[in-house]
Amino acid sequence: MRDEVRTFVVEQLADMNYDVDDLDDDTTLGPSGVDLESLALADLAVRVEDRYGLKFADDESEKLALMTVGEFTTMVAERVAATSDNS
Repeated sequence: MRDEVRTFVVEQLADMNYDVDDLDDDTTLGPSGVDLESLALADLAVRVEDRYGLKFADDESEKLALMTVGEFTTMVAERVAATSDNS
């Protein structure tokens, strides 16, 4: 599941016109990494929510900016797994 989420996230970043050529699991989503600004982070979060049926809390956006691609994809995969376990 994690690989699927990572692939989806990278595809969405490319679709949002971000350079994903040198992207790896240690690249941060915010400044000094992908450099997503708050609106772009919100856009990515909505895309992930729509695709995987998740909901991010409003106060999570600052935390997302500090996450690496690997941390974000792991968190999403864990939430998807927890959601499917509960259904």
